[in-house]
Amino acid sequence: MKALITGGAGFIGSHLAERLLQNGDEVVVIDNLSTGRLANLETFRRHPGLQFVKGDIRDANLMQLLVSQCDVVFHLAAAVGVQLIADDPVHTIETNIAGTEVVLESANKFGRRILLASSSEVYGKSENVPFGEDDDFVLGGTAFSRWAYACSKAIDEFLGQAFHRQYGLGVVAARFFNTIGPRQTGQYGMVVPRFVQWALKNEPIRIYGTGSQTRCFCYVRDLVEAVIALMDCEQAAGKVFNIGSSEEVTMEALADRIIETTGSRSRKEFVPYEVAYGRPIEDLMRRVPNTERIRNAIGWRPRTTLDQTLRIIVEHYRKRDL
Repeated sequence: MKALITGGAGFIGSHLAERLLQNGDEVVVIDNLSTGRLANLETFRRHPGLQFVKGDIRDANLMQLLVSQCDVVFHLAAAVGVQLIADDPVHTIETNIAGTEVVLESANKFGRRILLASSSEVYGKSENVPFGEDDDFVLGGTAFSRWAYACSKAIDEFLGQAFHRQYGLGVVAARFFNTIGPRQTGQYGMVVPRFVQWALKNEPIRIYGTGSQTRCFCYVRDLVEAVIALMDCEQAAGKVFNIGSSEEVTMEALADRIIETTGSRSRKEFVPYEVAYGRPIEDLMRRVPNTERIRNAIGWRPRTTLDQTLRIIVEHYRKRDL
């Protein structure tokens, strides 16, 4: 199999590319390197089955050429991270909606099966925890730029469903919940790499809000296994799947675990959202996935605990800084 990965130099995309190459597949990565990094591909950059293309997914001619040469498409390219979304909402909307439209049209033209990476952000402010794939979305007003990302990913899903229903395109949508692991950057607001780097430097760990908000963190390699299996599952076409862990932790408890894992002398510092982002930001108190659908479809469940994942990430940063 030859796979095209959009955003393949990003955190999740690079792990997906590496796993597919290990499986004996050929991989074409397209990335404009706006948030992705060539360093993420470094350990397998010279693999004979890997081709890297620097380009924009909104380039229709380029996308048609690449899609025509591949068997399947993993569409991971997107503007991600709460900080980036707050700072550059225009880029978020244009990349996520216009880019996905081009990728879907290209996949449809050549009849290529496609997996769309969506996000748990689409559930918005819903309090119906754990979130099920058919639950209603509860989004905030347009005054808060955070919801631009949620809306853009929801529209991506609507587009994918429309292509499936109208043209029979094999589209699978996967809603990722807080994926973590080596290669993830904290530059755009990702909490675990920021906490780990501060802890290793014995600097204050800045927790936004009260620290009582909870998240469920999934190890990236567990998620990649789910993504590949969904692509291989014919019955998954036209459906949406949550992918994530149900191991819930507060942000304050996460900071405590990271301090313990690193042996850090860091202290916890609580920062109001308005101070952290320079503008009001609405946050969600809980975000927990219902993963019954994906378990029934492909038998998937995460195999790596949060503590195991944190140890892997800490070791990654320690080796990188040697």
